[in-house]
Amino acid sequence: MILINEINEKIKQRPPFQMIERVLEITPNESARGIKCVSINEPYFMGHFPNAPIMPGVLIVEACAQLSSLVFECDGTDENYIYVLLKVDNFKFIKPVIPGDVLDITVVKSKITGPLTSFDCKVMVDNTVYSKGTLTFTKVLKDSIYQR
Repeated sequence: MILINEINEKIKQRPPFQMIERVLEITPNESARGIKCVSINEPYFMGHFPNAPIMPGVLIVEACAQLSSLVFECDGTDENYIYVLLKVDNFKFIKPVIPGDVLDITVVKSKITGPLTSFDCKVMVDNTVYSKGTLTFTKVLKDSIYQR
């Protein structure tokens, strides 16, 4: 199990954009299972939607991406590189995520094609699938992102 302080040492995201709060299982460079506790105190609920709060699907995808990055960087971050999300494939949002839900997220490396790595992702709440899909990443030099 990896708790929040150790997660903070391994990924680059920080609150309010950090989506993974605990890692329950991890197999380096293969898979991970983690959780995100959804709270009404999260800032996006103010506007999405007033009187009917629903977690935006893009943030569910981001939670899967952050857990995937822990699979890549389970031994710590490489400050010179960033894993960039290139493609979101066949992501389905089956049930809405609301405050009080605990997202049980599983990511499994499914394909490596040259510099591209894909993960199959599944998000469950109370043993029910709420969303699923595939994410594809590549590793890029951080300095190359900020050169024009």
